[in-house]
Amino acid sequence: MVVLSPCDRLTKGLILSETIFAPEGGWRVRILDLSGGAEDNIVEEVGGFPDLIQANAFARAYVRDSIERCRMPGLSAADILKAWFSFGEDAEVLEAGDQGWRSANELDDFAAHAATPMERDWRAFDPRRGGDEDDEA
Repeated sequence: MVVLSPCDRLTKGLILSETIFAPEGGWRVRILDLSGGAEDNIVEEVGGFPDLIQANAFARAYVRDSIERCRMPGLSAADILKAWFSFGEDAEVLEAGDQGWRSANELDDFAAHAATPMERDWRAFDPRRGGDEDDEA
């Protein structure tokens, strides 16, 4: 039997709380096509996230990558956002309530500051990757 200190119990409890209330099958992230090209603007739903932290990180990186694909030399932050709202993809964590990441909270910052490759690497958080890291580069 493992005996945990009060500090370990608290830490383990916080980590556990991210998974204990997960929906059946794990957390899901919905990808939305802002151009209106998909039915109900839904492109796909990515499921199987073991915890809310990973689902939030995936959604954030996915949107960050989408905004970077709209970034062109000479565009202002406002122009980048205009392009993203016309052609980009948004992401939302389903059934997460106030704990789910929201793109609206960071859009201005994302448009104003270019992302690093690590900040836009949503594939690192994708539960579908199955260990074959070189599939999509």
